[in-house]
Amino acid sequence: MAKESDDALVLRELVPADPLLPDPGMPPWGWVLIGLAAAAVIGFLFFLRRSKHTETDPRHLREEAYARAQHDLEAVPEGGMQAAATKVSLVLRRYLATVCGDPALFETHEEFVSRHAALSGYPEDLRNVTAEGFSHLARLKYGRDTNGDPVALFGAARQLLDRLHQHQPA
Repeated sequence: MAKESDDALVLRELVPADPLLPDPGMPPWGWVLIGLAAAAVIGFLFFLRRSKHTETDPRHLREEAYARAQHDLEAVPEGGMQAAATKVSLVLRRYLATVCGDPALFETHEEFVSRHAALSGYPEDLRNVTAEGFSHLARLKYGRDTNGDPVALFGAARQLLDRLHQHQPA
C-alpha cells in the first residue's frame, strides 16, 4: 500500500489546455453574415424612410388623386343617369377630399353648398362652377332631373376635374 501513496506524490507532465478551449476568433463566414445583415437593415430603413416621404408629399398625393379620378371617370356605369351622377359625384368629392382636405366626401349636398369656406383655396369662378356642377349632380342623383346623356356627364366631369387640377389650392 505504501507504493500507491507514493505515486500520488509524483509530479507528472501537465496536459495542455489549448485543444480543449474553443477558438476565440470568429470564422470568416460569420463576419460575412454580420455584414449582410447590417446592409439589409440599413437598406430596409432607407426604404421605409423613402416610402414614407413619398406618401406624405403633397404633390405626390395630388397627382395620385388626379390619376385615380381620371381612371374612375373612364368607364360610364350601367344604370342610367342616376348611377352615372352618383359615380361622378363620388369621384369628384374624393378628389377634393384628398387634394384640399375638404370634407365634401363626408357631407351632404346641402352641407357642402351652405358652407362658405368650401373650396376656399380656389378662384371664385371655379368655386361657383364646382358648386353648380354638384347641384346638377344632386338633382340627377336624387331623381329630380333624369334627362341627359351619361357620356356627356362624364365628359363634363373630366373637364371640371382638369380645371380643379390646374389650380393649386392655397
